[in-house]
Amino acid sequence: MIKTDLKSTEYDIYYKRYIDKLPDTIGLIESFSAGKELTIDFFSKVPDNKLMYKYLPEKWSIKEVFQHLIDTERIFMYRCFRIARRDETALAGFDQNIYVQPSNANHKTIDQLISEFEISRMNSIQLLKSLQNIDLCFVGSSNQSKISARAAAFVIPGHNIWHIETIKKKYLQC
Repeated sequence: MIKTDLKSTEYDIYYKRYIDKLPDTIGLIESFSAGKELTIDFFSKVPDNKLMYKYLPEKWSIKEVFQHLIDTERIFMYRCFRIARRDETALAGFDQNIYVQPSNANHKTIDQLISEFEISRMNSIQLLKSLQNIDLCFVGSSNQSKISARAAAFVIPGHNIWHIETIKKKYLQC
């Protein structure tokens, strides 16, 4: 299953910004594997003196952004799993901002965050490998809009790219 198989009717327009970050011909599992390497490589090279940096006082630190990527992957893979299993229960949205403080991201080392990400990503890949294409095409409801299991999954690697580009532009250019 490649990204071009994904139809725009399978997800809310909000998620287009993330899905569009992926090449059209990339496969779902390939996007997770490539994204794993990209994310680990990027965060392992962020200078130590930048890890706690915020470009504005109300913004997250780089460590908090990394934790946000991990938390978002967990949530979207849960959505993918529930929808792929034909659970028609409407899934709630989440307030990403309330997750930051209790995550204690700024008290973790970058190696701890990388390990947490790597374990989460490997779990995601294993789940995706266990799903059939027909399961991934199933459409459910999340955050008051329709989304297919595969769209929920494709959001994740694109979301990581989105935030890595933001970090490069707003955190590391100063």
